[in-house]
Amino acid sequence: MGTLSGLFDMSRGALIADQAALNATANNVANQNTAGYTDEVVSFSSGDVVTLSGGSGGSVQLTSAPIATTSSVRDRVLEQRVQQQMQAQSSSSAESNVLTQIQNVFSVSGSTASTDSTQIGTALNSFFSSLTALAGNPADAPTQQGVLSAASVLASTLNSAATQLQAVGSTINSGISSSVTAVNALTTTIAGLNQQISETSPNGDAGTLEDQRQLAIEQLSQYVGLDQITTQNNGITLTTQGGAVLVQGGTASALTATVTNGASVIQDSNGNNITAGVQGGSIGGQLAGQNVDLPAATSALDALAYQLATAVNTQNQAGFTSSGAAGSAIFTVPSSASGAAAAISVIPTNPSAIATASTGQGESGNGNATALANLANTANSAGQTVNGQLSVMLAQIGSSASSLSEQTTTQQATLTQLTTQRDSLSAVSLDTEAANLSQYQKSYQAAAQLLTVLDQLMATAINLGVTTTVT
Repeated sequence: MGTLSGLFDMSRGALIADQAALNATANNVANQNTAGYTDEVVSFSSGDVVTLSGGSGGSVQLTSAPIATTSSVRDRVLEQRVQQQMQAQSSSSAESNVLTQIQNVFSVSGSTASTDSTQIGTALNSFFSSLTALAGNPADAPTQQGVLSAASVLASTLNSAATQLQAVGSTINSGISSSVTAVNALTTTIAGLNQQISETSPNGDAGTLEDQRQLAIEQLSQYVGLDQITTQNNGITLTTQGGAVLVQGGTASALTATVTNGASVIQDSNGNNITAGVQGGSIGGQLAGQNVDLPAATSALDALAYQLATAVNTQNQAGFTSSGAAGSAIFTVPSSASGAAAAISVIPTNPSAIATASTGQGESGNGNATALANLANTANSAGQTVNGQLSVMLAQIGSSASSLSEQTTTQQATLTQLTTQRDSLSAVSLDTEAANLSQYQKSYQAAAQLLTVLDQLMATAINLGVTTTVT
C-alpha cells in the first residue's frame, strides 16, 4: 500500500505542477500587451528520492511529486545596454531640439544657409545699400532718412533675434523643470518597488514587481543618465552619472531645478549643485543646449552686433554732416560685445546726423558716406566682413544641428536594434505559448488519467480483488 500511496502523491503533485504551468501560460497570454511585462517560463524538476528500508526484502525507492518553478526571462546586461542607449538617444534628441529652435531664430534650414535668406542678412544688405545710395546723393534728405530707417530695421532685427534666443532659454528651463518633476515621481515609484521586492522576494525573482521596477527605470533613463548597482535583498541603487544618489533601497532622493541668471541649476536633496554631473537623458541634452549651444549662438550674435555698431559709429564720428558739424555715434552699443544684440538701437532722429563728408569736403562731400558703405566689405581683426561673420555664424549653427540630427538618427537605430534583441528574449510569443499550452494540457490529462487508474487499483485492493463499485 505504500507504493500506491506514493503514486497517489506523485499524481497529485503532477496535477498541481501542471496547473501552475497552465496558470503561467494564461498569465503570459493575458499580459502580452502589458508595458514592461517579461515572459514567464516554467521549469520542472524531479522531487526528492526517498528510500524505504524493506528489511530482508530489500528497500524501495519512492520519488516525490515533480516541482514546477516559474521565473521571468531576463538578461540584466542587455537591459542595461537598452537603458544606456536610451539615455544617449534621449540626450541627443533633446539637444537637437534646442538647436532646431536656434535655427528657427535665424531662419536656417541647413549647414549651407545663405545670409540673403535670413532676416538679419536682408536687414544688413538693406542698410549698406542705403549707405551706397547716400554716397551717390549725400545732401538728399529723403536718402539720409532712408539710412536711418534701414539702421532702425537692422537694430530691431538684431533685438528680435536676441529676444528669441532668450525665449529659447526660457523654454529649456521649463523643460528641465518638468523633467525633474517626472524624475522625482519615478524615483519615488522605484524606491517603493525596491521596498516591496525586499519584503516579498529578497532572494529570488519577484516577477511582476521586478517588471514594474524595470519599466520605471527605463522611463527614468529617458530623463537622466543613470548608474545602476544591484544591492542585497534584490534591491537596486541608482545614481546620476556624476554620483548623486537618486534611489537607495526604499528611499528616494528628490532633485530640484532652480533658475539662476537665466540658466537652470540642478540640486540634490542636500542642496548641492550637481548640474555638471547630470548627463544623459533629456535633462542632460537640455543642459548641453543651455550651457553650450545657446551661449555660442548668443555670443556670435552679440559679436556681430558689436562689430557692426562699433565700426559704423567710429566711421561716422570721423566725418562731417552736410551742415558742417562733426559726426556722432549712430548706434547705442555696450562697452563690450556681451548683450550688444539686445541693447543696440539707433540714436539720432534727425537724418542730417549722418556724416557724409570727409575732412576738407564741403556740405556736398560724400567721402565719409562712401567709407560707411565700404564697411560692408571691410574685414575685422579676424579677417571677416560683417556678412562673412554672419555667414560663419549661420554655418556653425546649421552644421551643429545637422550633425546632431544625424547622430540622433543613428542612436535611434541602435536603440531599436537593442530593444528588438531584448524583446525577442523577454517578450511573450503567442506561438510559444500555444505550444506550451498544448504540452501542459496533455501532461495534466496524463496525470489525471494516472490518478483514475490508481483509484481503480485501490478499490480492487480494498475489495481483495473482487471487482465492485466502491463509493
